[in-house]
Amino acid sequence: MEECSQCCIEREYYPTIQFGKIGVLVMPEEKEKMVSLAEKNDIEVTILPRIGVSETKSEPKTILAYQMMGKDMDGNTCPFLDTKSSKRSPHGGYVCKIYENRPLACRAYPVIQSLPLGLDPKCKFCQSCGTPSGNVNSELESLILIQKKMDTKAPYIWRYATGTGESQDKDLIKTGWFLI
Repeated sequence: MEECSQCCIEREYYPTIQFGKIGVLVMPEEKEKMVSLAEKNDIEVTILPRIGVSETKSEPKTILAYQMMGKDMDGNTCPFLDTKSSKRSPHGGYVCKIYENRPLACRAYPVIQSLPLGLDPKCKFCQSCGTPSGNVNSELESLILIQKKMDTKAPYIWRYATGTGESQDKDLIKTGWFLI
C-alpha cells in the first residue's frame, strides 16, 4: 500500500492554527530516550512541551507531555522516518529508524479513542482495509497508558503553541504557553 507512513509525515494544526502544528506526543519518561536515539542515529530532534499543569494561573509547574516536532520547516515529517533509503515497510511506507523503541503515541496509533474504540479516519491503512481484522489490543493498551499518565487533578491546564506551520500561516501562529 502506498503512503502507509503518512501519519509520520503529515502534521496538523491543533486545536487551531494559532497553536501551530503538533508534534508526536512524547511522555516525560520518554523524552531523554528520544534524544539519546537521535544522537545514536545522528539525527537532530526538537522536543517542545505540549501540556503543562499548575496550581496557579502564573505558569505551568509540571509538564505532562512533550511533543517531538517534524524535521521540515512546516513541521511535517518525523525525524526518525527513513525517507532517504529504498527500505519500505510491509505496507509500502517508509520505515521508522526506531520502530522497536518508538514512543507510546506511535505504539497506540491508529487507535485514537478507547471507549468506544475509535480509529483515526485519516489513517491510510484504515481507509483501505476498513476495520482491523486482527486485534488492536497492544495499541489500545498504549492509548490507555497515555490517558492514565495524562490524568490530573491540577486546576489549571496549559497548552504549548509550537510556532510551527505553513509559511502562509506564520502571522497567525503563536509560540509559548496558553492557559486552556
